[in-house]
Amino acid sequence: MKLIDTHCHLNDEQLYQDLDNVISRALQTGIEKMVVIGWDKDSSLKAIKIAEQYPFIYACVGFHPENLEGVDDEQLNEVLNLYSHPKVVGIGEIGLDYHWEKDLQKREIQKQFFIKQIEFANKVGLPISIHSREAFQDTLEILKEHKPLHGGVMHCYSESVENIQDIINLNLYIGLDGPVTFRNAKTPKEVAAEVPLEKLVLETDSPYLSPHPLRGTVNEPSNLILIADEIANLRDMSKKHLLEVVYDNSCKLFNL
Repeated sequence: MKLIDTHCHLNDEQLYQDLDNVISRALQTGIEKMVVIGWDKDSSLKAIKIAEQYPFIYACVGFHPENLEGVDDEQLNEVLNLYSHPKVVGIGEIGLDYHWEKDLQKREIQKQFFIKQIEFANKVGLPISIHSREAFQDTLEILKEHKPLHGGVMHCYSESVENIQDIINLNLYIGLDGPVTFRNAKTPKEVAAEVPLEKLVLETDSPYLSPHPLRGTVNEPSNLILIADEIANLRDMSKKHLLEVVYDNSCKLFNL
């Protein structure tokens, strides 16, 4: 049984303070690889530091839309130029987040940084990890106008089944996380059942979004198995086959 957590934040202090044990528990559940995602300069550097320590861990670098306050082009380029490190496999987590941000001018700034990071990824030949929260139409419009040439993943996909084809048409994968296990999560369960298997990857987004029955606790990569169990049940397929295909998908996504 082989698993890859394609989106975790071991660089978050909640996990970083107990890193060796968190990683040990992940390995015990069959996780063979993890991709640690940055959200600003410090977290991107820490993702690389962790990846340097463990041969089976990789990093993505970039600026999350909620972490742009005071960031200029010089700081952006400083982080993006970390791409040349041999353990960096993608640009992310990048995108749009309108949940807290109601200021239209600041939303425009999010769009500008999103586009710059997509274009950089295209230039250097890397996939992207996309964050989209309550901003799907704008996210989709930008992705259509600035198509990710080297693929990527719609992280923690939370839109409808009807929108899946829009993502696939852009040569992107669908990332599913803990919400697919939530008892009242009708839409994520529908997506998990319908998404083409060859376009699916699994994520924890740890330390966030702990799957049922662990909601409210600090999430860890080891909990990825609970997400896999739920999706196998929803698709009425063997967990072994699910994991084999998703493992291959994840390796293709990040060229691992």
